[in-house]
Amino acid sequence: MSAPAGERPAAPATTAAADLRVQLGSLELKNPVGTGSGTFGKGLEAQAFVDFSRLGCLVVKTITSAPRAGNPPPRLAETAGGLLNSIGLANPGAEVWIRDVLPKLRDLGTPLVVNVAGHDLEDFATLAARFAREPGVAALELNMSCPNVAHGLDFSTDPALAKKLVERVRSTTELPLIAKLSPNVTDIRPIAEAVVAGGATAVSAINTYVGMAIDWRRRRPVLGRGYGGLSGPAIKPLALRLVRLLHETIGVPIIGIGGIQDADDAMEFFVAGASAIQVGTATFYRPTAVLDVLDGLPSRLAELGAGSLREVVGTLEMPG
Repeated sequence: MSAPAGERPAAPATTAAADLRVQLGSLELKNPVGTGSGTFGKGLEAQAFVDFSRLGCLVVKTITSAPRAGNPPPRLAETAGGLLNSIGLANPGAEVWIRDVLPKLRDLGTPLVVNVAGHDLEDFATLAARFAREPGVAALELNMSCPNVAHGLDFSTDPALAKKLVERVRSTTELPLIAKLSPNVTDIRPIAEAVVAGGATAVSAINTYVGMAIDWRRRRPVLGRGYGGLSGPAIKPLALRLVRLLHETIGVPIIGIGGIQDADDAMEFFVAGASAIQVGTATFYRPTAVLDVLDGLPSRLAELGAGSLREVVGTLEMPG
């Protein structure tokens, strides 16, 4: 029987059958499923579809110090197996967001992870300190790897800069810090080691791959800025490899991102070494994807004879 109009369906009884808790430094999540920054807006837009109190965390769209109008349209282009975006960090700015949005998010019943981006070290530090003063902010995710703004990749391609960034932000707050890493590097491991040395609590892996779509008849790029970030199922095999490499390299939790559509996808990331995951592009065409992933985890763990998520994280057996 379906739920009455206007009411969300009740949570399946199987959701509580396994221990899905995840520890990110001082922050304990009741389960490993969160939203991907940039794909779920403020979160409020999906309240008609998602009971946020069931999620491990809500990760909001990137916030900057000053308002940003974003990149020229078109900003989205569908590709085979994925989505190119060139949004350009459009947002109302930190002070407006804190005044108008944050009060509404405090009552959603799930930890709030605020994703921030600065144009230099001091801007990142100022943003971090500002949000650290606000009740209801559980952790910060540092967007040091956006490919859609000028110099957006600077901090995620140079280990020395990456370490300096996290060190500077860490000096302003004791909140858990999640460094969001870029795949657009020759080797992601030195960057990850640098952010951990700088004080990162965890890393998010990965942000989007730089790509483009072309209208060959017009001989012009489809996106207004020319290039954009590729996400969705097309990048999952690439993301899985990087998560595995990071699991073998660093000793902090990894949050897996990249093409996750269902519980089987999520389990691949957990076995590879991720302690938590974010669901992003799938929510564009199925807003309930985050809950679908969550609801499928207990039965997948049961298939492996595991009573908790911790028992399967990083258990991939590589050949040789």
